Amino acid sequence: MPHIPVLLEEAIAALDPKPNENFIDGTFGKGGHSKVLLEKTAPHGIVIGLDWDNESLEGFKREQAGAIDSRLILENLNFARMGEAAALKTVKKIDGILLDLGMSSWHVDESKKGFSFLKDELLDMRYDSENLMTAARIVNESSGGELERILKDYGEEKMARKIASEIVKARSQKKIETTSQLTAVIARIARSPQRIPSFARIFQALRIAVNHEFENIVNGLGQGFGMLAPGGRMAVITFHSLEDRIVKIKFREWETEGRARLINGKPIVPQAGEMARNPRSRSAKLRAIEKINQ
Repeated sequence: MPHIPVLLEEAIAALDPKPNENFIDGTFGKGGHSKVLLEKTAPHGIVIGLDWDNESLEGFKREQAGAIDSRLILENLNFARMGEAAALKTVKKIDGILLDLGMSSWHVDESKKGFSFLKDELLDMRYDSENLMTAARIVNESSGGELERILKDYGEEKMARKIASEIVKARSQKKIETTSQLTAVIARIARSPQRIPSFARIFQALRIAVNHEFENIVNGLGQGFGMLAPGGRMAVITFHSLEDRIVKIKFREWETEGRARLINGKPIVPQAGEMARNPRSRSAKLRAIEKINQ
């Protein structure tokens, strides 16, 4: 499936980019959101595009073959460390920040890192190849109790204890190294119609654990908000309730403290037309805030 930026019009409207303003796209992916930000901030606005997955970033550069806008600065960096971006030495004022927390289509369709239970691939799930932790290591080396916690806390899996126990039992006979091996183990516990939802929840849980996603969200929100200029805006797109809860709580906290104004009280969700064109958008939610000048 080709990359389709989720909630594109809604995110741009929430950020309200103007000519010559500067933005950070903390989850660059294939650059769909950044492309529009560059158009809206012409002629002199800068967009700093960050991506933790250098393979994805290099792929974008190859595809563009020298046609990258000179106002786009790309860096291989996790958004949780956006304050370390080298571009900030020259770009002093940040008017807006976008975080699209979902996996990109590239990760599912092309990375071959085991993000999807629909493909038989190695259990990797790392965005950053230098990360020493992989999904296979978690599955094969974590204690039964730790596996249960991961499946419950990061996947909200009701059968976490039974599935964790079955994984421990299976790996004692043969190491679980591929997505198909893992789904075969899960299928012993999760029966239809719960099977596919359990696959999705467990793969989500492992991906979150491998990449420390929740810690990165908390750190990224804090760093980003601190970097915003007064009147600057932050928009965050989430794809499951656990992510959304973190963003909702933090945004409400800043509003209560008088540091920010909520741009949308309730999350913005895709319209029926977008969900029909891009089924992967169906669980997306957008929240946005504006920093108050204190």
